[in-house]
Amino acid sequence: MDPTSAVTTALRERAPLVQCLTNFVSMDLTANVLSAVGASPAMVHDPQESAELAALADAVYVNIGTPSPRWADGMRLAAAQARADGTPWVLDPVAVGATRYRRELVDDLLRLRPTVVRANAGEVLALAGTVGASRGVDSLADAQDAHVAARTVAREHGCVVVVSGPVDLVTDGDRALHVHGGHRWMPMITALGCSSSALVAAACAVVDDPVAAAAGAMGLLASAGTSAAEVAEGPASLRVSIVDRLAEPGRLELGSHVRPGA
Repeated sequence: MDPTSAVTTALRERAPLVQCLTNFVSMDLTANVLSAVGASPAMVHDPQESAELAALADAVYVNIGTPSPRWADGMRLAAAQARADGTPWVLDPVAVGATRYRRELVDDLLRLRPTVVRANAGEVLALAGTVGASRGVDSLADAQDAHVAARTVAREHGCVVVVSGPVDLVTDGDRALHVHGGHRWMPMITALGCSSSALVAAACAVVDDPVAAAAGAMGLLASAGTSAAEVAEGPASLRVSIVDRLAEPGRLELGSHVRPGA
């Protein structure tokens, strides 16, 4: 089965509980995207309960978009619990190259061996040691520029790396898949990238191979974006239409977005 179809079916059959330690900006859209695909979102980040919830979750998603000391502690505890339990967890290192605080937090989290790192090209290059590839949360690099860096990061940290862009790359350092589709308005929707990381986490809970899971999740979002653009009038209406399309996968062309990569 095509990885997108496999992920879409498994999400609805298993309804995974996904703990989301994410930022203020993305909570609403992230929760709605997960609910639309059949997953159960839990926005739990405080260190008093983050590890306890992680022990119950089917997947954990950590996003450093708006970090603070308490949230950072909650992230470390949840990720450590996920690693100890063998629960898949996904790291979104938002603007990792922007400040020392973010770099140090991400270094701590990478030591806890995320299953998947989902980032834009600039963030992946920053993880690989390249300076100046981002401006704040925005990438100044193309996904193609980050392909070598993505393979390096994947091999160094024993994880899958997803580089989002006009064509997404999914690699474990050896295997690679490309995800095509979507629409040019999608980068204008704040928190859609964060939501895609949560979707990857949900997919990793229901598909054992994290490369196939990540590619299937990104393919599902690409398919929803392609279809939603047929009725949307701009980025704002596209945001709503994407959630609508994710809730009705029978209307999507699921098998046409994931292709082998070099």
